[in-house]
Amino acid sequence: MSRIRLLGAAFLTIAISLPFAGATSAAADEPVVLTIGVGEDLDSANPFTGLSSLAYETFTLQYPTLTQYAADDFSIVPGLAESWEESADKKSWTYKLRPGMKWSDDVPITAEDVAYTFNRIIDGKYEKTNFGSYVTSMVRAEAVDELTVKIEISKRNPVMDHLFVFILPKHIWESIDGKEVRKYTNIGTPESPTVGSGPYVMVEHRPGQFTRFQANQNWYGGKRPVDEIIFKVFNNPDALGQALKSGEIDLAHGLDLGVYESLQGIPEITTVSSTPASYSEVAFNTGAALADGTPIGDGNPLLKNKAIRQALSWAIDRQAIVDKVLGGQGQPGTTVMPPLYPQWHLDPANPFGYDPAKAGQLLDAAGFPVGDDGVRADADGNRLSLRLLYRTESEDSSSQKSSEFVQAYFKDIGVEVKLKGVTEDALYEIVGQGNYDMFEWSWGVEPDPNYMLSTFTCANRSYEDGGSIYANLSDSFYCNPEYDKLFDQQAQETDFTARQEIVKRMEQMLYDDAVYMITYYANGLEAYRNDRFTGWVKQPKDTGTLIYQWGTWSFFDVEPVSAAGAAESATASTEPGATAAPSTPAGGTDAAAQPAAASGGISTGLIIGLLVALVIVILVVLLLRMRRSSTNEDRE
Repeated sequence: MSRIRLLGAAFLTIAISLPFAGATSAAADEPVVLTIGVGEDLDSANPFTGLSSLAYETFTLQYPTLTQYAADDFSIVPGLAESWEESADKKSWTYKLRPGMKWSDDVPITAEDVAYTFNRIIDGKYEKTNFGSYVTSMVRAEAVDELTVKIEISKRNPVMDHLFVFILPKHIWESIDGKEVRKYTNIGTPESPTVGSGPYVMVEHRPGQFTRFQANQNWYGGKRPVDEIIFKVFNNPDALGQALKSGEIDLAHGLDLGVYESLQGIPEITTVSSTPASYSEVAFNTGAALADGTPIGDGNPLLKNKAIRQALSWAIDRQAIVDKVLGGQGQPGTTVMPPLYPQWHLDPANPFGYDPAKAGQLLDAAGFPVGDDGVRADADGNRLSLRLLYRTESEDSSSQKSSEFVQAYFKDIGVEVKLKGVTEDALYEIVGQGNYDMFEWSWGVEPDPNYMLSTFTCANRSYEDGGSIYANLSDSFYCNPEYDKLFDQQAQETDFTARQEIVKRMEQMLYDDAVYMITYYANGLEAYRNDRFTGWVKQPKDTGTLIYQWGTWSFFDVEPVSAAGAAESATASTEPGATAAPSTPAGGTDAAAQPAAASGGISTGLIIGLLVALVIVILVVLLLRMRRSSTNEDRE
């Protein structure tokens, strides 16, 4: 009898291992799918419209730029252009494209596409929202021949060798006029994928669920190991972590601190805390107006007073917010260029520390004593009662939590704050109309300061077109002619040291004028299944993020872990400095939201393996019964 049990155990061991063998053999015939969990959805797939992190990841996957920022150190390397140079008279730049490139629909990529893209932005209004800062000195772009484009400039421009402008296919976009483009979704479908020139193109988008991309067979970089990429949306931080634990997703981005800590110490999961290329802030409505100066919105006029904004900036304990909201995963915020870019970051003179007593003194001096109800007001009865909007769908709960801390700190100095949570799409519209007092937001910052600094210029306030008001890049409505003068100077200064000095003067000006209360630079919290994919690339080297980069470096190198490598990868799982924490409860996921090809689902190979295992188990049972029957007959 013991022999039969051992035989049954052997069969069962084989049966348990067979599903994995089946999955491995079937994988050769199935697409390799990389599934990434994120906490926010795609706001728009139109490069002239989208502002979310996932939108920019979508654009970068589909539409390369002429040059790009290198993975290691943000230096400038070839993109669609293999070479570029400034003319001897300093009045133009010429770019030579790689030969033999094609769009994903087999149409050749030529200099006409490049010229069309830049000229559309130069001539457009809506098109300038995301890309206007790059073309301010451009006169015209011209296709000299099929692979050569020449851009004339009116003055020298330090960003001409790193224009972060996505090149679009002329034969697709030229039929979409200036009015239609506002509503153009640019959503790809399985029957009609988006036409792009990047490593991947969109083939499916389900709002609130996922966005799916498939490899572009015409990409100049060649075929990559990953055939499909899926960005799956999770509105519940715990569900995002649980999806990574269960293998439903391969990488999780934008993790909540508690969930991030719960993943540490799991052998199959590697956690990554990256140095941020971003900052979070509470922005003040400094006086909402159109670009021409016409007032708009319903912002509290008291915030036009710089002295009040400065007083409020002394009221918050940024280090405490970092400790309590981020769990120490970040650092207190100061100026708009993050410390990740040390050549541009300014440690401000006379920094706002945490001094509620000084904040109260400054408000007293501004004519706002504390009233009987505990709220400060001036002699005319104007109360310091402010609305603060936070994002309900930020990738974690930090937007709400940090806003609640600001509310408490302001209450301590006699300032009333009324909190309200809104979606990011709604917040963008509210801010563009000027209907707010304060709001919490985060900015991703490009390695060059030009774009970030442009958002505070008078020209980047909202504008009116056809009787409707449209948001531009300015979300504080800051307008300072002296600042604008400095912006124009840095935008044509090609001597690095001289430009650096101008940029830091501008950062100090924004800081002193208390346009934003920059709360923190939050580390990017990510984690991935090291038993599923390998080859992740950080930007910058050693300390950077794995996705949402200024380029597609991870997606160029990431590949499935081999069967042999899988065993080796499950030995070390946590980045240096990480600490373990108890697991937090995980929420469920909606099966209906699963894309058909999701790598976390049950593959054909796995199903076959399970069926084989079931057959073997049945055979074992039959064998046992036959043995028992034979033994009984012998006894009789």
